[in-house]
Amino acid sequence: MVKKETKTAKTSDKPKKTAVVGATKKKEAKLKPAAAKVVKIKKEKAVKEQDDAAKKDKRYFEGIGRRKTAVARVRLFTIRPFEGEEGRVTVNGKFYKEYFPSAVWQQIIESSLRRLKSLNRFEISAKVAGGGLHAQAEAIRHGASRALVEFNIDFRKKLKRAGFLKRDPRMVERKKFGLKKARRSPQWSKR
Repeated sequence: MVKKETKTAKTSDKPKKTAVVGATKKKEAKLKPAAAKVVKIKKEKAVKEQDDAAKKDKRYFEGIGRRKTAVARVRLFTIRPFEGEEGRVTVNGKFYKEYFPSAVWQQIIESSLRRLKSLNRFEISAKVAGGGLHAQAEAIRHGASRALVEFNIDFRKKLKRAGFLKRDPRMVERKKFGLKKARRSPQWSKR
């Protein structure tokens, strides 16, 4: 059994109040998780604010890329060159190899940086919406190419020759009334 200790608080105008200093184990157990959650949430908010402040301080070059119905906002940060073949690319807050599991999509994203042999000189942060994964990968490539040209106009010649600066106009044709699909007509029946 746990003993409760009481202290009295004396004030001149107010009547005496008693405050409980010790609490039972059950009450402490109830209070700890809630307090821990509040502290954890505050720490997470502080870390996010620091990351946002650090990204705001960094200078970046931005490019908008599009493909089919996918739109990508790509930010290009300059960093010190590092060793290795892997690029530093984040897509919607995830590492690009996690977001795009297929090697083909990963190569599409890296292609604009590989063309300039500068995969280890830039960090890319992209926000993508709409379309499928293939269209999103090509939209990121288009946006990254535009950002690279904004960074250095001399990159334009190589990227244009590779076809990365042109917005691919091919899209799904709309269905027409009286037809099954865009151009497929209904099956003809003699009677």
